[in-house]
Amino acid sequence: MTDTPSLHLLTRASGESLPDQIVRSIAARIDDRQLRAGARMPSIRSFAASHGVSPFTVVAGYDKLVAQGYLESRRGAGFFVRERSVLNASLAPIAAGVAAPQTQSLDVVWLLRNMFRQSPQPSSAAGVLPADWLDGPGIANALRAVSRQPSSLLLNYGTPHGYAPLRQQLQRKLAAIDVDASPEQFVTTLGATQALDLVAREFCRPGDTVFVDDPAWFLMFGSFAALGLRVVGIPRLSDGPDLARLAELAAIHKPRLYVINSVLHNPSSTTLSAAKAFQLLRIAEQHDTIVVEDDIYCDLHPGAAVQPVTRLAALDQLRRVIYLGGFSKSLAANLRVGFIATSIEYAQRLADRKMLTTLTTSDLGERVVYKILSEGLYRKHLDRIRARLDTVRPGVLRRLEGLGLRLCPAPTAGMFAWVDAGCDTNLLAARAMEAGLLLAPGSLFSPSQLPSTRMRVNIATTDDEGLWRFLERELA
Repeated sequence: MTDTPSLHLLTRASGESLPDQIVRSIAARIDDRQLRAGARMPSIRSFAASHGVSPFTVVAGYDKLVAQGYLESRRGAGFFVRERSVLNASLAPIAAGVAAPQTQSLDVVWLLRNMFRQSPQPSSAAGVLPADWLDGPGIANALRAVSRQPSSLLLNYGTPHGYAPLRQQLQRKLAAIDVDASPEQFVTTLGATQALDLVAREFCRPGDTVFVDDPAWFLMFGSFAALGLRVVGIPRLSDGPDLARLAELAAIHKPRLYVINSVLHNPSSTTLSAAKAFQLLRIAEQHDTIVVEDDIYCDLHPGAAVQPVTRLAALDQLRRVIYLGGFSKSLAANLRVGFIATSIEYAQRLADRKMLTTLTTSDLGERVVYKILSEGLYRKHLDRIRARLDTVRPGVLRRLEGLGLRLCPAPTAGMFAWVDAGCDTNLLAARAMEAGLLLAPGSLFSPSQLPSTRMRVNIATTDDEGLWRFLERELA
């Protein structure tokens, strides 16, 4: 970098110290990507001369930026802007509901932290349904029924594969979508998050490549990177992945895994076509890639009788495909009950891996889910959720389009809309935080984390008029 960063607010009249002003101003330029990774900062002497401060002030500011992960010091060469991944990006503390975008790096951890600050209802950035859409009384009844069982059944560890009656119920659940699996082919998990983690730990080694959709669920990018895996995005189109790009990249990288939402893809709510499903499996077989089908949103789909749907696990019958599911999106996130369905050999390996990490999962939550599934309450509950989504979706989509947001494409099922705002949604999200609102900018849904004009909207959580007034004002 040849030009000194312009620090217009550097002043001794401010109550903020000069080093902190330097930190705030440079951090903001890095967060806004005006200063790119690898750019060389001005020398301490030239920076001090340009801004009329002492070299000691510049050293103090630069040292703080190094400590916060914005800069790196190279002996004999000076200071450089550091490559900031989802794992090492520095996050300043955020006051409840309010954050200053000048010091806030919008990354995956930023979104997760703020999503968990939501109270009492989730925002439009959330990945869950509002609490009043879910069956709280039904879960409470199931909890009471489980609590009346003999205490000897409630006080011990569960079994490595998971609660046996629940696995039998899951066998029936998968049979309904044409996947033939025995109870021995299931392993219960702490939601789909742990399921993905177990699969990655069992089948990958540091340096391996994992394919994901681009865009895709943001949490797994950081999770895979923490395991030393290389994450490569495959462009997602309206009917599935870009097969030409998939074939090209598979030949180069020989990926160990390909994680994909075939039904109600997060964030676009699109569904994989049958033609692409067959070709995807052919490419995976050619390069010996394990396909991980994350079907966490499957129960929000109205079914093949209403809308066409193809699942990779149904075509493959769990030979190359590992199928993941769970109930956090449709029952309660707090239950943390998910599952893996795979071959008997892989299921045993994953159960052993599960024992090495968490011993077993909670028998209590699994018994509650079994109670709800086995008594037929779940089917009626899903009918109500899908009907409610179908009721609110058209109005929300019209309102989004009325603000000039383009649907990419218009969803016909599920809870998400993937929209193009026509502007950098990182900056939009930063301004929203100033107003106490949380948005989910598109950059977070890509493994590249590059600026994007897209963002994800949860159509079930858009009843905040303050949100609509903000969008109308900012997008006018």
